[in-house]
Amino acid sequence: MTAPVFLVDSLAGVRAGGTLTLDGPEGRHAVSVRRLRVGEEVVLTDGAGAGAHGTVAAVEGKDRLTVAVAELRTEAPPVPTITVVQALPKGDRGELAVETMTETGVDAIVPWAAARCVTQWKGERAAKSLAKWRATAREAGKQSRRLTFPQVADPLTTKQVAALLADADFAAVLHEEGSAPLATAELPAQGSIVLVVGPEGGVSPEELAAFAEAGAKPYRLGATVLRTSTAGTAATALLLGRTGRWS
Repeated sequence: MTAPVFLVDSLAGVRAGGTLTLDGPEGRHAVSVRRLRVGEEVVLTDGAGAGAHGTVAAVEGKDRLTVAVAELRTEAPPVPTITVVQALPKGDRGELAVETMTETGVDAIVPWAAARCVTQWKGERAAKSLAKWRATAREAGKQSRRLTFPQVADPLTTKQVAALLADADFAAVLHEEGSAPLATAELPAQGSIVLVVGPEGGVSPEELAAFAEAGAKPYRLGATVLRTSTAGTAATALLLGRTGRWS
């Protein structure tokens, strides 16, 4: 297996041949849950593309270990970037969508309260739900051995989503009635790709019209209809293969 990944606040000033201390919740997870021991390999990352690869040099108590840094690595920025605008699913399917998209390789996730969403984020619930999505992205990023974790944005309105689509180099709305398949769409070699995943009830005609005006056409994935919690993952995988990021 590849070395486990743990999140640190910063890797500024860290050098190969030096040491780095992991403590707090991440240290407790490494020592008390993963039960890492001296000599085992580990990766520390800031979640923004930088990683320190090394081995455990010492373990102290239940929540602190020292890592001997052997090598520093940096992930190159992804080209093109892939952002998924995710309509709010019911129950815990939002976290499921975030988790699987993160594991697949999405670069950014934007929560969207579509007109036909059963779930609505308001007040204290909005803050708690957003925190859950961000925590899920963080944990899935570590689990999938990423050095760059996806950014989970603040929720956007339909008008704000339209503005995001207008700025993209390629924008699409996943829609079962789309006349063109996403598998054959002409994609940019660089820049940004933004996909909209609607709710279980579908994207409303008014939303489709607003997104079309912003330059986002409706595309279908295949012959089957995917749930909102899985469509973004399937589309991300397709685009990662087509853009060469999985080559």
